[in-house]
Amino acid sequence: MKKAIAAALLLIVSVTVIPAVPVCISGKNDVSAGGTIQLKEFRFDDDKVSKKTVFSGEPYKVLDVESGEVMEVPVRDYVIGAVCAEMPADFGEEALKAQAVAAHTYAERRRISERSSPTAELRGADFSNDTAKYQGFFTKEKAKECFGEKFSENYTKIAAAADEVLPFIITYEDAPIIAAFHSMSPGFTESAENVWGASVDYLVEVDSRSDLTAPHFREKKEYTQEELKAALEAAFPGIVLGDDIKKWIEVLTTSDPGTVLTASVGNMTVTGGELRDALGLRSASFEYAADSSGAVITTKGFGHGVGMSQYGANAMAAAGKSWREIIEHYYPGCTVTGS
Repeated sequence: MKKAIAAALLLIVSVTVIPAVPVCISGKNDVSAGGTIQLKEFRFDDDKVSKKTVFSGEPYKVLDVESGEVMEVPVRDYVIGAVCAEMPADFGEEALKAQAVAAHTYAERRRISERSSPTAELRGADFSNDTAKYQGFFTKEKAKECFGEKFSENYTKIAAAADEVLPFIITYEDAPIIAAFHSMSPGFTESAENVWGASVDYLVEVDSRSDLTAPHFREKKEYTQEELKAALEAAFPGIVLGDDIKKWIEVLTTSDPGTVLTASVGNMTVTGGELRDALGLRSASFEYAADSSGAVITTKGFGHGVGMSQYGANAMAAAGKSWREIIEHYYPGCTVTGS
């Protein structure tokens, strides 16, 4: 029962917060625009492909939020388009394959969810192309716009990676998993329980220390006293900050990987995630420092930190690891299931 409740809670969460921010928003394909967890001993058997879960090869129904049209997108086109949107094309092929399997898994889980409990605003679709709520997805036309003169090279590379793994998704107890992913962790990925308040057996803390060398791993965000005051008061109505800016934000508890779990903000106690949202921080793993001239918040990593780290996956690919080994590492205890 506990597993069922946790899975139900995370299924709700997955609609709005699991996808990483697409890697190409304004014609760029880099980390500045990107970003889109104790390791269990687990031997991943490449030949152990469960046949119990049968997933559909039918086209996905995608609501175009601009036109209101529900598009039918073949599975292959959707998976390629999701990888185009969610991972830099210059990443290693095995990382791209792992991303493709995660993207396919996400879509299958969403399809199952919508068939059992439809969302009225989707108008019969499985999900929409609203990246604030669902996994990123590019049509071929959008990919051309994003990649520019590198479109042919990048699209061909991503399509080849997707084609190799298209028959596979990731399952746990014969169901598609919550295939959470993020740009880069603060050194260890986070548990779903710490981030979203619901325990999921395979979304747990995993060593991802290769992220420490990722571009922009540590970033500083500066605020004047007036800017910080305005942002905090807007996010937390009724808050009383006091006169000493040094005490406006104080970290109270952190997880083992370093994510801020709770912090005092003036006279209130909030979560690290709430503070991240309020201030537009890259992650909830941060340090706060302030003096009379203003404040500086230094973040580590990029994203919610749960599931697969994309930069960690790329580092594993560069070290010669396969897409299956990447999935084994970031989703321990899960199974690769073939159609």
